[in-house]
This record gives sequence, C-alpha cells and structure tokens, in this order.
Amino acid sequence: MSTQLDPLSLSADLLYTVKTEGDTDWLRSRLASLDRSQLGRALSTRERKLSFWLNCYNAYTHLLLEEDDDRALLEGGLLDRWRFVARDRIPVGGAWLSLNDIEHGMLRSSKHPWGFGYAPRLFPSAFERRFRLAECDPRVHFALPRSAEHCPPITVYSPADVDEDLDIAIEWYLEENVHYDSDRRVATIPRLFRRYRGDFGGRRGVIRFLREYNAIPDDATPSLDYERGGRTSPIDAEVLRH
Repeated sequence: MSTQLDPLSLSADLLYTVKTEGDTDWLRSRLASLDRSQLGRALSTRERKLSFWLNCYNAYTHLLLEEDDDRALLEGGLLDRWRFVARDRIPVGGAWLSLNDIEHGMLRSSKHPWGFGYAPRLFPSAFERRFRLAECDPRVHFALPRSAEHCPPITVYSPADVDEDLDIAIEWYLEENVHYDSDRRVATIPRLFRRYRGDFGGRRGVIRFLREYNAIPDDATPSLDYERGGRTSPIDAEVLRH
C-alpha cells in the first residue's frame, strides 16, 4: 500500500484495507487531517472527485456498520437506518461528513435525498460546494451498496479507470435487476430509477439509460414498471464483504 499523503491514494488504500480486514486507523487519521489546499489540488478533475468520494463512501459504510453492530442496525427501524446515514461521523480535511453528505452532496452535486432527483439540497456547506462534483452523474447509484437489489462487488476506484469500472458495474447490475417483456413491452426496473428519476433526466432519460447499457433493445420504448418494496439505503454489510 502507498504511504504517501496523497488524498487519492489514501482513499483507495482505505477501501482496500477495509476489504482485506487490515488496520485502518492511520489511514482514517490522515484523511481527517488533510490540508484543504492539498485536497483541492488532488480533486482537480471530475474523475478524481468521483473516485475519491466513491472510495470514501464505500469504505466508511463498512466501517460504520462495524461500529454500530451491523446486525442490530439491519434489524432496526427506519429511524435507526436514517441515523446511520445522516450522522456526521466521517472526518475528511477537517470537516465532519455523513454518508448522506458524501452521496447526495459530493457525488450527486448537492441534490436532496427525497426530491426525486429534482430538488437541491438546502444550504450546502462551503466544504461541500468546494469539493463536490460539478454535475450529478447518475452512474454513482450503481457503485454504492444497496440492500434490496443484487449489487456488483465493491471496487477500489482510480481516476484512470473509474468511468470504465462504473460502466462495467452498471451492465452487471442492470442484467441482474432489469427484466424486459417484449410481448407486453414492459420493463420492470429497480425503484431507485423512480426515487432518483431526475438524475437520469426523467422517464425518457431512464429509457435512454436502459438502451445505452443494453438492458432493453435500441428501438424499444417500453412502459416502466417499478419493482415493489425493497430499500435503497446503503446498509447491507454483506455487499461490502464480497
């Protein structure tokens, strides 16, 4: 593993160490104490921001599950799960962030978690405005652990490969979770497409997305049927163990 203070190396090493069940304390400490000017230089491109925040999110999902006793959390109610993602327990560059801050602030470019992908997050912090992605990339939804759907294995992302790795994860996910009935012209899709439909550009954008990743034929314009039930909250520890 790298011993450099480079933020990108630290985030990648943290997730790798989580996956291999190593000691993460020193990596967490260095991420917490990063100089913000150094962080700004490191996150100078879309690909760098994308890989950094994906690695931080996926690493800390696992770490916080361990701290909270994942079995008790998974068996808890909605309030327990909301507290898990909403509490500020992730120190990066002198700021305290929550999983919600990383997902909806940094990765979705300050969008409200309950706004169907259309409403902005209210009053984003100066830290969030400085280090978030400039635009929401809907592909991030397929790189985060989801509890109710079949998910691809968690990947350690690098700026050089993040776009290709995301595309691979999406194709895997859609193959497992999208069902197209050509006779009825209906595509049954996960509820995350409904919850975040604005991220994809509405109904037409969802259909374009499904075509792009070969989940439906290029000439198909199906009705969309959202799967019933299930949660899209990132609280499934089993996903991160694979």
